[in-house]
Amino acid sequence: MADKYMVPRRLDDPELIGLWTLDEFLGLAVPFAWGIFSQHILLGLIGAGGAWFALRKAKAGRASSWAIHAAYWYLGESFVRLRATPPSHCRRLAG
Repeated sequence: MADKYMVPRRLDDPELIGLWTLDEFLGLAVPFAWGIFSQHILLGLIGAGGAWFALRKAKAGRASSWAIHAAYWYLGESFVRLRATPPSHCRRLAG
């Protein structure tokens, strides 16, 4: 008899798309889509594999939200706009 509800093994497991987390999937999909659109499928596959490997190495031992935090601090507010936080150049807050 199939269970009606799926209970995760651990509560902090990230959501998966296939075998990958969302950021890993986007790291795979963007170079692969570029390879298909530019008719360089082999280069797209190599780029997707390289991007996935680099992202896995960069995320090793860190929190799952590490990539979003790094994008906020290094790429600026215009790339990742968060409504409830101050701009990244404001180091001292009044209060």
